[in-house]
Amino acid sequence: MSDPPSPRAWWKSAIVYQIYPISFFDSNGDGIGDLNGIHEKLDYLKDLGVDVLWLSPIYSSPLADMGYDISDYRNIDPRYGTLEDYDRLLKGVHQRGMKLIFVDVTRMDLVANHTSDEHDWFVQSRSSKDDPKRDWYIWRPPKYDVDGERLPPNNWKSVFQGSAWEYDDKTGEYYLHLYVTKQPDLNWDNQTVRDAVWDVMRFWINRGCDGFRMDVINIISKTEGLPDAPEVDPTQYYQPASMYFANGPRVHEYIKEMNQEVLSKHDLITVGETPFTHEASELAAYVLPKNKELNMVFHFELMDLDSPDYSPLAHKAWKLTELKAIVRRWQQYKREEGFWNAVFIENHDHSRSVSRFGNDSSTWRSISAKMLSIMEITQTGTLYVYQGQELGLKNFPRSWGIEEYKDVASQNYWNLILEQRKKASGGKEVDMSDMLDDFQRKARDHARMPMQWDDTKHAGFTTGTPWMRVNDDFVECNASAQAGDKDSVLSFWKRAIGTRKQHDVLIYGDFELLLAENEQVFAYKRTLGPSSALVLLNFQEAEATVSLAEVGELTGYKFVLGNYGEEERGGLRETASLRGYEGRLYVK
Repeated sequence: MSDPPSPRAWWKSAIVYQIYPISFFDSNGDGIGDLNGIHEKLDYLKDLGVDVLWLSPIYSSPLADMGYDISDYRNIDPRYGTLEDYDRLLKGVHQRGMKLIFVDVTRMDLVANHTSDEHDWFVQSRSSKDDPKRDWYIWRPPKYDVDGERLPPNNWKSVFQGSAWEYDDKTGEYYLHLYVTKQPDLNWDNQTVRDAVWDVMRFWINRGCDGFRMDVINIISKTEGLPDAPEVDPTQYYQPASMYFANGPRVHEYIKEMNQEVLSKHDLITVGETPFTHEASELAAYVLPKNKELNMVFHFELMDLDSPDYSPLAHKAWKLTELKAIVRRWQQYKREEGFWNAVFIENHDHSRSVSRFGNDSSTWRSISAKMLSIMEITQTGTLYVYQGQELGLKNFPRSWGIEEYKDVASQNYWNLILEQRKKASGGKEVDMSDMLDDFQRKARDHARMPMQWDDTKHAGFTTGTPWMRVNDDFVECNASAQAGDKDSVLSFWKRAIGTRKQHDVLIYGDFELLLAENEQVFAYKRTLGPSSALVLLNFQEAEATVSLAEVGELTGYKFVLGNYGEEERGGLRETASLRGYEGRLYVK
């Protein structure tokens, strides 16, 4: 067995499955997924090959941003269950040899960048300028223009549109909220705040939690003085300001402190979410072992591939060569120094991968979903699978109206564009069909629909009325039907995960891109000591024939996984022909 450049670790070879609790499985018929529902599906997850469960927020919350607005870090929202239900779930997870991680135990400031405005900390902070917790959040006095009109402290734009500041009548100051108004940003420059975050983390670790996914962890430090952002959109007063809050001046100081005070004392899996950042050197600083911060981060360069600069909810065309260049960059980046990837193409903040990067038509949906599975399981990094991805779930139909889009980001962006167009038209009716076209491709809502368990009413998700409409295709696409079909996407994912676990070269090997300029076929070679793997992926409907001259010696490669069902006869030849959306994996 050959050793990779950096030491092996349990979390490097782990398969992490992300659960969006409100949409996973409802055990009590109230239309909302819950902890007991997750417990009922543990055998399903174990059978899939999952090692770690990642739960999106289950803390007490008004759900202004689907639980990312936390009102009590030490309690479970009653819609999801109780602390006793959590303990029971954790026991069931550990009995099956799996581990459990939380999102946002630091979103308090990890979703700890912000809390809910209903959190007791903020209630006290806004009660008086003299309250001991006043400085736990970021408060500033107003500015005034030449006409004496009150303005926010600066021109920063909220991620979810409008000003990033909200005026508080009682104390006559504004508080900062980079997301919705009910998510005030914590002041990480205050040591007492950081100590409170460490205490929250210890609370859950002591209760048996095995790690943390840290929400927007790279924005916890803001530039001193909070200067105005440069004007990039002259039609708007409020401007994007991530250059003043992403990867800020003290962010690494704070995460090193977190590591020293909490993380280093336990064998945890840690992953930070790092939006607004594509620069590799900035992201590596969070991950390189010598820095003693986090195991890995979620970066979004690949997920931003089909997004124009002005909005992640809009769509732009992309080229396969662009996708290949991104994957190569991160697969090869600072391997000798121990940089480690988080491999994913779906989560709760992005639409379904088969609809974005594959082909979700009835002809190609299953085949292309399996092809994307091969791409994921053959990359170096900890592998993340989002609920329903293993079924090839797709985006909901274009025929659905704006009323079906529940996400605050979708609703806010829709209302902004609608208001702009009505103003420009003098109040007349305006055409918003192009917005629905984009939303059908890109909205976060697609990933948040209820899980499709069987062909009964509401896809078996609930016996009540689901909080969000179930996709129309649940009768033919559901876990129960796929479990009994050896050719299903679910059955393929099980084989794919098993294949990854059998071949260390897929987890730890070097990465060499082949056919770099080919716009149809993604091909690469993985090498670890004497072991090699060859991956061939056709990203189009049309057949493709490619030369394998770049591979070198072809003798000894054996076909181990493909998405067309049959085993390959014979070995590799100098040319390979790939059917529509075909994926093949060879190992020697």
